[in-house]
Amino acid sequence: MNATDRTPADLLGSALAADPGRPLVTFYDDATGERVELSVATFANWVAKTANLLQDELASEPGDRVALLLPAHWQTAVWLLACASVGVVADVSGDPAAADVVVSGPDALETARACSGARVALALRPLGGRFPQPPEGFADYAVEVPGQGDRFAPYTPVDSEAPALIVAGRELTGAEVVQRARAEATDLGLTGPASRILSGLPYDTWEGLHAGLYGPLATGGSVVLCRNLDRLGGDALDKRVESERVTVIAR
Repeated sequence: MNATDRTPADLLGSALAADPGRPLVTFYDDATGERVELSVATFANWVAKTANLLQDELASEPGDRVALLLPAHWQTAVWLLACASVGVVADVSGDPAAADVVVSGPDALETARACSGARVALALRPLGGRFPQPPEGFADYAVEVPGQGDRFAPYTPVDSEAPALIVAGRELTGAEVVQRARAEATDLGLTGPASRILSGLPYDTWEGLHAGLYGPLATGGSVVLCRNLDRLGGDALDKRVESERVTVIAR
């Protein structure tokens, strides 16, 4: 990866320039049987569309706080990188009452209503499907995002030293996210582009975010992100590790 990358969005840009066709995020939900594989290019396209939604439709500006009330999911990973692209603060499991925008999964909608700003709901259905009935007071992400532009450019350059991420009560700048991801990658077993980590960790801790997104992104590796991994038996997990060519497991 490029040593001059200063923000998570920079890491994605370098990954896109290096090898857009390689897998970046492979997602499983073992409660529904869903499997989705996103190449770097496909993931970056979702990020660009989501960043355009944030910047243009939701009028988010650098320094705004976006509360992400979402599980470990490929769309959550998209939102984390979209926030980094715009320069807003991604507040994982943050207080919606203190946020300018809230992005909620179906299980946190009532909590999310405490946000007085824009509210976006994700159905988290297979293939990025819509809500059968959009929740009142929320924009349905699956309805809003497809029409957004495929390329993104921030109106204001993102400051790598500005707050970018809040997780488990700790605030990190974009530069700190990149530095920590790189520094801790070896301890996690991520040694380079051939590394492929299977993570069943939730996204509400740095460890979960590092294993499930930032570490692989910072090292040129990839992640097999598993939700509800506790529902998968040992033999089935072994088969997944083999079929997905996993090199390290975090659970």
